[in-house]
Amino acid sequence: MRVARWGLLIGTGLVIVVAGWWSCCGDVFAQRSSEFSVPRRGDQIIALTTPGGQGEHFITLIDQQLRKMSVYSIAPGSGEIALKSVRNFHWDLQMDEFNGVSPLPREIRAMLEPR
Repeated sequence: MRVARWGLLIGTGLVIVVAGWWSCCGDVFAQRSSEFSVPRRGDQIIALTTPGGQGEHFITLIDQQLRKMSVYSIAPGSGEIALKSVRNFHWDLQMDEFNGVSPLPREIRAMLEPR
């Protein structure tokens, strides 16, 4: 009985070690390419990548200080980069609502404010 317990304990330990070794040999998360980059705190310009159709990719650059963004497309075969759009979004962010559906922010505020 005692030998069986030790055998079970050693067998379980070996299974755990082998499972851990096997799982560690896959891709490391940091080495995987992601569709979106995560901005770091303090970065003035944020770059985001998104896939488009038929292998095309888009890069969006956001300048936090100037409050401007630009979008570029990258052609899959040639690697040609084309500027698609540029926008100063400072004034966009000054609006309370745009293209909203009910309840709008002012309607919610009116419901929550004491009368």
